[in-house]
Amino acid sequence: MLETLALPITLLVAAYLIGSLNSAIVLCKLGGLPDPRTQGSGNPGATNVLRFGGKKLAATVLIIDVFKGVIPVLVAHLLGLTMVWVAATAFAAFLGHLFPVFFQFKGGKGVATALGGFLALSPLLASAGLATWLLVFAISRLSSLSALTAAALTPLYSLWLIESAGARWLILLIALMLIARHHSNIRRLLSREEEKS
Repeated sequence: MLETLALPITLLVAAYLIGSLNSAIVLCKLGGLPDPRTQGSGNPGATNVLRFGGKKLAATVLIIDVFKGVIPVLVAHLLGLTMVWVAATAFAAFLGHLFPVFFQFKGGKGVATALGGFLALSPLLASAGLATWLLVFAISRLSSLSALTAAALTPLYSLWLIESAGARWLILLIALMLIARHHSNIRRLLSREEEKS
């Protein structure tokens, strides 16, 4: 039993550690910029870095954060793990981004890393979520509203696109945590104080 669990558990730990490598904090430090957790929204992610670090740095952060979700999940697929373990790997990487062990457990909101995990888990699921984000953003120009809408609808998409019930529960958990991490944005949206991008 322990031998059977050794591989997936090792992968979960590795996924969490990869997720904990916050690219926004590291790249801003290397570039002589302030810690993104002390600037703007205080979120160490691509959207906040864009506000003070420019488009190139923000794009780099976005790409790295997506790949933090993609790589562990691809490895889980290649190792032939069940869909539940593959989804758990996506969750571990996402959790690492939210609560990074290397940065006092103060991480980002996890949108890009969740997208990367979903992309490797199910390209159709990720495409549906991304299309939702793009549609809402095109209409509203609000990144937070786009992320919240995509997060709310992705578990519904998974009912048609993911066969494993266990994996669907993990997708729902990721979505709920994404929404919870946007609590300050939700307050600003309700008070019509959220800034457009």
